[in-house]
Formats: sequence, structure tokens, C-alpha cells
Amino acid sequence: MTCIHVVTQENRALYEESLQQFHRLRHQIFVEERGWNDLRQSDGLEVDAYDNEHAIYLLAIDAGRVVGGQRLYPTLMPHMISEVFSGLAPRGIPQAADIFEWTRYFVVKERRTGRTDCRLLAAMQEFCLEEGISEVTAVVEMWWLPRWQQAGFKVRPLGLPQMIEGQPCIAAAIEISQASLEYVRKLAGLRGASLIREGLSSPHAQQVPHVAA
Repeated sequence: MTCIHVVTQENRALYEESLQQFHRLRHQIFVEERGWNDLRQSDGLEVDAYDNEHAIYLLAIDAGRVVGGQRLYPTLMPHMISEVFSGLAPRGIPQAADIFEWTRYFVVKERRTGRTDCRLLAAMQEFCLEEGISEVTAVVEMWWLPRWQQAGFKVRPLGLPQMIEGQPCIAAAIEISQASLEYVRKLAGLRGASLIREGLSSPHAQQVPHVAA
């Protein structure tokens, strides 16, 4: 059975093998499959500056195998939109203690027709609600917008699309709400809380760094 595990600096020692799988799959999917050649690494691991002690990972794991994942990162720190894609948010980049950036989302190819995708989307909403996060920001290809709307997400564009790696991409903010969580839970076949927090003290344990914008 596929379960979604929360991995932070507090418990990452328990998930070193899973995180290694996560980074290898990121390289396979984003570099080899989707052609993001700027991310190519000789060791076959996709790791960037935001894979540090502040990153939070939600990993879909089935029988010890990572089949999907995603990353959340505080927007009060330098993050991908502020440092790399600021031109996609000309009216300003949302930055607050209760706003996180959402990146490196994927599901392995053989699971894309099942419920793993919806379970990961539900996990993101569930985790954010538990941690007092009100909004996430992301840079994505345009085809993600109808997918999010189908999942019941309320999406706010931060600017107009621009071409990145040959694809029209957009920066957007997604509202975190109980209504969105309940809607995507139904799509995922979930009846209640689904996150596994092995080795974590409790929800709200993740400390959000307060860094001057």
C-alpha cells in the first residue's frame, strides 16, 4: 500500500535510502524524461541548493520503493521563485511565514494512471493545514493548471506565462483549505488523515525560519 511520509531535518536520518531514491527519480523524470538538461548531473542525482535542512519532503512510498514525491520550502528564505524565476511574478512574490514554495513534484510513470497523484496532492493540503501554512507557490508548465482545478484547488496566477525549457510556464499561488483537502481526498479514495510522521515529535514541530525578506 502506498503511504505518504513526511521527511524533515528532524527525521531524515530514518529516510536516507528513500531520499536517495527520490533524488535519483528526480533526475530520471526531470532530466531524462522531461529534458531539463541544465539539471543533468554525472551521478544521476538531481539535487539543488534548496535540498537543505529547511526542505520538507512528502514521499509516496510503497513496499520500500519511492513512487512519487514533492518538496516544500519556506518563502521567507531565498527560494526558487525569488532567486531564479522572479520575472514570472512581476506584481510581487508572495513571502510570509505561512507561505511555502512547492517544487519537484512527480509520480513515477507506471503510477500516473492510478491514485498516487491524488494522494500526493491531498498530502500537500493535509500537511499545510496541520502546519498552519495558508498558501503554496509554484512554477509549473501550463498544463498543470487544469489538473489542479480538476483536483479542486483554488489557483491564483502570479503573472503571465513565459517559455522555459521549451514549455510555456507560469508562477502561481494555491490556496490551502479544508474544502480543497476534502475534495481531493475523495478523488484519492481517502477517508481521513493519511500522513505518516515517523520520528517526528508532532504536527507543528517544523520550525519556520524568520529571515528578513
